[in-house]
Amino acid sequence: MKLSIIAAGMGLAASLISTTALAQVDNPWQVRVRAVAVVPDESAKIETIGGDAAITNTLIPELDISYFFTDHISTELILGTTKHKATAVGTTLGDVELGKVWLLPPTLTLQYHMAPKAAFNPYVGAGINYTIFYSESTKGTVLDNIHYGNSFGFALQAGADIKSNPDSDWFFNLDVKKVFLNTDVRVDATTAAGAVVNAKVDINPWLIGVGVGKRF
Repeated sequence: MKLSIIAAGMGLAASLISTTALAQVDNPWQVRVRAVAVVPDESAKIETIGGDAAITNTLIPELDISYFFTDHISTELILGTTKHKATAVGTTLGDVELGKVWLLPPTLTLQYHMAPKAAFNPYVGAGINYTIFYSESTKGTVLDNIHYGNSFGFALQAGADIKSNPDSDWFFNLDVKKVFLNTDVRVDATTAAGAVVNAKVDINPWLIGVGVGKRF
């Protein structure tokens, strides 16, 4: 069901591009580098022991590459990786440390730029995300193992490119994204609790970024 919705969204995006006059863009490529605060808006349904999830915030570097089909319409590929510490809180066993995990969440958005010829150019975007969880570590916890399932999600975005003058290729960038991300988690706690616990965790992070960019 989720894949069919994503496919429909990508079809709508393709239709939007195809029905727009594809005017010649002199410098269609754009690169931004941002510092991004990753702030999870987490919740969880944990089998057997109940409770909720707590996931730490983090600050990461992010690279994004954009291609402009027209002055107003572009697509952006967002690249970055982030490390978080997770805890199951309020369970029947108390608070249980779940260790650390890395997330690689490449995100592709379709954007509309409202004032491409102006010094202040706000934009909005929407797209898809595929998050890969890797390097899970339960070191320092009572767990034997933990596994996070990779998953697709949706992303919404708003931001602005701000130039010192309208003709400059360099600009300052402000950007906020909301990624709707969830994962199935399997916790092997046989040593500590004699059980394997499954959970569905909504991470749904806010990504709040500032940076610089250049058109090519």
